[in-house]
Amino acid sequence: MSNWDQLLVMKSKLLLMLKPYPPLLRRPAYPPLPKPREALEILIKELLELGVIRKVGHNEEAEITTQVIVAWHNGKYRMVGDFRALKSYTVPHRYPIPEIQIALTQIFQEVYISTMDALKGFNKNVVTPRERKYFRIIVHCGVYGYLRIPFGIKNAPSHFQRMMNKVFPEKLSEGWFIIYIDEIIVFSNNWEEHIYKLSRIWNKIQSVKMKISLKKCHFVFKELKALGNVVPGSSLGIDKNKVTEVLLKTIPQNKKEIQSFLGFAGYYRQHIEDFASMARPLYKLCDRGRVFEITVERVKAS
Repeated sequence: MSNWDQLLVMKSKLLLMLKPYPPLLRRPAYPPLPKPREALEILIKELLELGVIRKVGHNEEAEITTQVIVAWHNGKYRMVGDFRALKSYTVPHRYPIPEIQIALTQIFQEVYISTMDALKGFNKNVVTPRERKYFRIIVHCGVYGYLRIPFGIKNAPSHFQRMMNKVFPEKLSEGWFIIYIDEIIVFSNNWEEHIYKLSRIWNKIQSVKMKISLKKCHFVFKELKALGNVVPGSSLGIDKNKVTEVLLKTIPQNKKEIQSFLGFAGYYRQHIEDFASMARPLYKLCDRGRVFEITVERVKAS
């Protein structure tokens, strides 16, 4: 048994259903630069040792091969599969993920809040033998196949949500606990009650051999960031880092940039007075067939 097998939760398996797709979704490997190349080789070796991926033999079918990007994230290199082509042919799995705004209303006016994140959550889910041919990646040193669900797969979030809901059904029904994919949020009105609830969650986590990312844990706070919002006990606020990020952006130059800006702004619309009237000029700019043109009115709206 590999080290990674011990992190599996209920040995949950994702079944992938595809629409008819072209006979070839085969891509060549991206040619990495020297530093990312070295980092990629280290990452591949680590995933092989953990049992997350395996080397695909030269005589095995490689109908689908996905390119890999090596990205610099939070001070270290990260391997990301470019699964956009596979996503476009994947039939959506309809399982409800909590509405963030509704979830936030549950936390509103609670005194103590704690959050935890499942460690490498998606990698705890098994790729069935039938689906393995869809999860092959190609790099400069060969073709590898995922044995665990990689990040970036369509339906992986809803599948993981279903798995987590099965692990903690009674806590969810009691209404003091929220699961948003791999994020666990516990809230209470007093200290003793909060510690008791955390102990119940921790006992369950240990019983199913789930691993938690300690770097992302925050225990017994009166104010912290959860679900993209700052959540104090008496009100809901916007994450200041998100606001700063938007303020540093230049004026949108095309429809895609406008849509990206509106997506962020719409997420926080409850905090923006007269949002609908302010954003109307930008929404009009996204109408099909409308010529993209920046005016003073639209600059003010952005």
